[in-house]
Amino acid sequence: MAQSQTKQTLDFYSDIYRNAFSRINGIVIEGEQEAYDNFICLSKLMPDHAEELTRLGKMEFRHRKSFEACGRNLDVLPDLTFAQEFFKDLRATFQNAVAHHQIATCLLIQALVIECFAIAAYNNYIPVADDFARKVTESVVADEYLHLNFGEVWLKAHFEDVKAELETANRQILPLIWQMLSQVESDANAIGMSKQFLIEEFLVRYSEALSQLGFSTRDILRMSSQGLAARKSGTSNT
Repeated sequence: MAQSQTKQTLDFYSDIYRNAFSRINGIVIEGEQEAYDNFICLSKLMPDHAEELTRLGKMEFRHRKSFEACGRNLDVLPDLTFAQEFFKDLRATFQNAVAHHQIATCLLIQALVIECFAIAAYNNYIPVADDFARKVTESVVADEYLHLNFGEVWLKAHFEDVKAELETANRQILPLIWQMLSQVESDANAIGMSKQFLIEEFLVRYSEALSQLGFSTRDILRMSSQGLAARKSGTSNT
């Protein structure tokens, strides 16, 4: 699908681009920090997997450092205040699941939803990124598949026990993702990304992950439509 702009038409040093990039760069930096924090929390909830989860968390922290370099390359200061507010509701949902020892919900948030979202966003961004950021993002996205795989393997092994919890978590979390997307639509467009492409790729990757766990095609369509219905309802109320 065509991007909203081509790389050739973007001026990476224009005020419009740099203003939008400050928020997008802040989001990816904070997103990697959130992922690090989440994996460390999971390592405590899942002591049998603590070593692997800590390793995955450290990878996310290195990603943060890499994306900080992308901002410095364009002499852009990331808007971390905006980014922290951007993740507030999703962070609270994850922490609530931690407090109730809901491992399946935590893994759905971090190892499926966030990772599928990141993979979709990074694949959307790579064709329109400046050369420095493109190389960084290509390296990062390769790692994200490993994080997705961890969640898929554990949840598949425990699928019958956690299926109902995952369905409940899906109804709660997907509307947050659509809300987050809407907040940054104009900034994403300004740096050449397509919201429609991002939504479509996220849904494809998320659906594939749910299928790997054991959900039927009917289940997946229902779960996806619940999120989309909530998104449309939320949009109409704003």
